[in-house]
Order: sequence, then C-alpha cells, then structure tokens
Amino acid sequence: MAICVVVLADQAAADQLTEQLNDPQLRLSRSITIPPEGDSIDRVELLSPNLTRQRRQKAMARWLMPFGFLAGVTFTKITNLTTFASFGPWGETLIGGLLGMGSGLMGSYAAAASVNSENEDGVRILRNRREEGRWLLLLETPTGIDLPWQTVQRCRPLQVVRLSEL
Repeated sequence: MAICVVVLADQAAADQLTEQLNDPQLRLSRSITIPPEGDSIDRVELLSPNLTRQRRQKAMARWLMPFGFLAGVTFTKITNLTTFASFGPWGETLIGGLLGMGSGLMGSYAAAASVNSENEDGVRILRNRREEGRWLLLLETPTGIDLPWQTVQRCRPLQVVRLSEL
C-alpha cells in the first residue's frame, strides 16, 4: 500500500482536496485530515513516534518476558546461589524467574526506545509543517493501486511526503 501525506496551506485547500478524493473511483483505503491545532496528529500511529514506540515495546515484551522468566529460573538453578533460600527451593526458583521476567520487561523498554523507525525523517518534517500552521492530509491506497497524483497536484500542495510503500 502506498502512504503519503499532503501538506496544504489552509483549511479551504484541505476541504477541497478531501471533497475531490471522496470519489469512489479513486479507491482510497484511508484519508485523514489533520488540522494544525489540537492533538489529532498524536492519535495517528504513522505520524506519532510515541505510539510506534509503545506498540514496538509491547510486541517485544511479549517474547522477552517469558524468555527472561526461563533465564531467571535457569540462572537460579545453575548457580546454586542461596540469595532467597528463606523462601524454600520452589520459592527461590520462582523469585529468580520473576526477577528475570522483570529484566525482560526493562529490556523491552530499552530496545524499543533505541530503534528508529524508517519514516522518522518524514514524520519530523510533517510535524514541523504542522507547527507552522499547515494542514496535513494522510492518504493511503490498497496494495497495487497508485495514489491519485493528478487529483492531488490539481490542489497545488505545498509538499507531498511519501512515507512508505509496503
């Protein structure tokens, strides 16, 4: 699917382009108008680094936490340390597993924060344009269908930023 964001000067241009894109023959998957004020840009995952990072962290925690638990149990059994011996043999093993699971959770936060998205430069440009008072229109088409470039160009956009072609 092709995804791009059209930067427009004002609301009238955004409304005009949105009206033209409502034609059923253009077959858009998604069209989102983002005004220059408010927090609407933070609700669109493609344009919000925080939402992308949160999604990535949750996905990583799903597999790091169980592996951390197993690593903690294994470490406790292999090393024969008696740090939590007062809890008995099963309690000691369980606490080691829980500590390993906590380490997996912390690792998911660190790993998610350290990875940059492939669209980071484009998103930064778009956020700067929005802060300048520009209107943004996110367009997405189904796989194999090109964006309606002629319709977009007729509206005279200030900038068109292609985010991805998945």
